[in-house]
Amino acid sequence: MTGTIAVLGLGEAGSALARDLVTAGAVVRGYDPAISAVDGVVPTDSEADAARGADLVLSVNSASAALRAFEAGLAGLPGAWADLNTASPGTKRELAALAAEHRVPFADVAIMAPVPGRGLRVPMLATGPAADAVAATLNPLGAAVETMPGEAGLAAERKLLRSVFFKGMSAAVVEALQAARAAGCEDWLRKIIVGELTAADAATVNRLVDGSYRHAVRRTAEMAAAAEMLGELGVRPHVAAAARDQLRHLATPGAGERRG
Repeated sequence: MTGTIAVLGLGEAGSALARDLVTAGAVVRGYDPAISAVDGVVPTDSEADAARGADLVLSVNSASAALRAFEAGLAGLPGAWADLNTASPGTKRELAALAAEHRVPFADVAIMAPVPGRGLRVPMLATGPAADAVAATLNPLGAAVETMPGEAGLAAERKLLRSVFFKGMSAAVVEALQAARAAGCEDWLRKIIVGELTAADAATVNRLVDGSYRHAVRRTAEMAAAAEMLGELGVRPHVAAAARDQLRHLATPGAGERRG
């Protein structure tokens, strides 16, 4: 028996998850105030309507709508509630506390990779009281939910820590290539970036961290010049200026002692 699953939020990610759940044989009830349900999903009129009778609710809304969606869905007396929104750990803990007040099993579920192209197979990490129940419901349907002991918010924390690295790196690559394009050497810089990423290993991470502290003073001046150059090229130096400011902070007395 696969049970009934409600999906709140039928955007790109929510629709992909709902579609795969239907294909796997689950009864899926969907709600989105702006988007129609995909084929096979039972359309509903509200969060509460979708949650009514559902064994599991997947909230796949924006972070700003997570709390409102939960409060609205409570009227449907849902089973377990899984919040898949990219919200802060604090928001996840707030939702978990509210769920506990209403005796609704809650799980913080972090989607750890892009959903398009993967659908239900996208890697997910779940924490909180209902983490095991969510995995037990979704994994037999083809999902890849990994659980981690601990309170709600820990999965979101892991996801967002990864985002600081990956999205920050992406922003740096975009800005650098924009500047290289303006300077007429985009292909040259792209080859350098590919080479560095291809050759990266554990020693690379140590070198990046240690070098940032050891050479913070010199690198502050270097990134100040880089930010100035980007301005001359007509490219806003968002990342370069942020790197300059971070290095300036790392160069302050005692910054090295605060590394741990």
